[in-house]
Amino acid sequence: MDARRLGEAGLQGWRGRLADQVAPAVARRTSLELDQVRRVIGGLFLVLTVLYLLKAGRELARR
Repeated sequence: MDARRLGEAGLQGWRGRLADQVAPAVARRTSLELDQVRRVIGGLFLVLTVLYLLKAGRELARR
């Protein structure tokens, strides 16, 4: 799996809708293309989700 697909995987539901709203403004202000911005946003959401799940799993194991 490549980075593009990982970024796209993070754009499910409300996260995708948020990226659709934010990405055009970010793309206009940066040298990135619209799809690149969406993938970066999706990747960030994916990383945050994994970190949340790891934290929850550690807490569960601790108890």
